[in-house]
Amino acid sequence: MSDKRFGIIVIGDEILNGRRKDRHFQGIGDRIRMRGYGIAWLRILSDDPAYLEAELRRTMSEDRPVFCCGGIGATPDDHTRACAAKAAGVPMEAHKEFIDILVDKFGDEAYPTRVRMADLPKGSALIPNSYNRIPGFYINQHYFMPGFPDMAHPMTDWVLEQFYPLINPEKQKAVWVEGAIESKLVPIMDRMMEKYPKHKLFSLPRLGEHPRIELGYRGDEIDQPFKDLLDELNAGGFTYTDSCD
Repeated sequence: MSDKRFGIIVIGDEILNGRRKDRHFQGIGDRIRMRGYGIAWLRILSDDPAYLEAELRRTMSEDRPVFCCGGIGATPDDHTRACAAKAAGVPMEAHKEFIDILVDKFGDEAYPTRVRMADLPKGSALIPNSYNRIPGFYINQHYFMPGFPDMAHPMTDWVLEQFYPLINPEKQKAVWVEGAIESKLVPIMDRMMEKYPKHKLFSLPRLGEHPRIELGYRGDEIDQPFKDLLDELNAGGFTYTDSCD
């Protein structure tokens, strides 16, 4: 992977129109972070085949693993499987192991509708589903799972345990700059960005009766940039609390 961060795609008009609330960003994101990785982006997409295909084509062109939730059922409004195939540039084909699972679970009732779920992009492999045995699938570092968190989140655990070993989590060093406004800190931030252009500097204001700003660095090898940041704050006469790693 290009860095230590994942993408998350949530598919469903019901999220965009407010009928349901997204639970994947926290549920999947927490699992990713627990293994030492980060989140590059979250995208919530509608059940629009043309748009979904275009987005998957774009994300598959990146060297980044992506968890994708929703739209892999057997009803006509489930477009994810076909869009994933088009994005990957491969045909759809019936996945024999998937069919065997469906027949074992449903018998004759697997046909003619449920068996549609086994039509996958050619070259896909299965993701086990401990909730109801109906698997997801993966291709091109994209892991396609149901929209139901009770299914998708244990499936996420399986993917992470299989393919993404535990690593050291991203480091963070920061201070709370008390009673400051961001505009007063911009000159310091400009100098730090010029001095350390490849390091991740962040500024997060907290409003209210006692405003303050969380200012610091996250990433690898941040000890020296953070030390220089504190020197800048001291030289500017700013008051700050202890580092909140």
